[in-house]
Amino acid sequence: MKNVALDAVDHVDRAVLPIGTDYPPGHVLDWHEHRRAQFLYGATGVMVVDTAEGNWTVPPERAVLIPAATQHRVRMLGVSTRSLYVEPDAVPWWPATCTVVDVPPLLRELLLSAVEFEPDYSMSGREGCIATLLLHEIAARTPLPFHVALPSSADLAELCRGYLAAPDVGVTNAAWAGRTALSERAFTRRFRSETGESPAVWRGRAACSRRFRCCVPRRSATSPAASATPRPPRSPPPSPASSACPRPGSPRPTRTAVRTVRHVRRADGGGRAGQAPSISASGKTTKPLAARNGLRPRRCCRKSVQHRKNAPDSRPRTI
Repeated sequence: MKNVALDAVDHVDRAVLPIGTDYPPGHVLDWHEHRRAQFLYGATGVMVVDTAEGNWTVPPERAVLIPAATQHRVRMLGVSTRSLYVEPDAVPWWPATCTVVDVPPLLRELLLSAVEFEPDYSMSGREGCIATLLLHEIAARTPLPFHVALPSSADLAELCRGYLAAPDVGVTNAAWAGRTALSERAFTRRFRSETGESPAVWRGRAACSRRFRCCVPRRSATSPAASATPRPPRSPPPSPASSACPRPGSPRPTRTAVRTVRHVRRADGGGRAGQAPSISASGKTTKPLAARNGLRPRRCCRKSVQHRKNAPDSRPRTI
């Protein structure tokens, strides 16, 4: 079933009712509750679930388990959902609070297949087996830390909700303590007793959840992959040394050709005969460091050293 209201099929005698719904960007499902437990999966986009107990940010390709008869509000940021509405008696292991879990490929494919069912699908055929397997896969999921707890007191909860709406990294414990007419130590102690975390740790977690909402929605799991025209392979830049390198099976160059190649390399800025000019990232031929600085690489060979040793000393001798 797709884009069908739950109230229209809630009376059907099925433990699992899969429904797929597409929401416009920025759509908000105001405070409401369901008689059934809900497995809310976002194939694309980011969901933000609010309850009286806290705030849950659901990244793309994740899901949130919402208990039955729980008042909640959901903000859809470019979301296409695949939901399961489950009878509470069929899932006694369902968590008592909202829980974010991952959705592996098997569970995702089962959800995509289930939303194509009719409301009164057959329990003895393929549809019934998929519905049963869905509950087994959900029960094996591990909770993810995307929960931001809210204090139970009204004044602290108001501070936290305001921070979730517009996080400010410059706020301090002293500023919050002043707004509640408490000392900084008393405020920190009270905040930790109601949330289980210090105010600084709580603000860091809230800021991280806010960053998830700014994520670009991923491509839908049901949409075909975008056809991308493959780029032609880029040919390497021409190099003077590439034409001089003999290929396997080709005749060896003569001495005259080798001298010509060495001469070309020295003229292009290379240092020694075996040193080819380097190629920059822009594809231009660059000179070695010594040649760019106006220096000529020093050359020395054994023959010249031996010749200087055997040469007669032309300096005048003093008797």
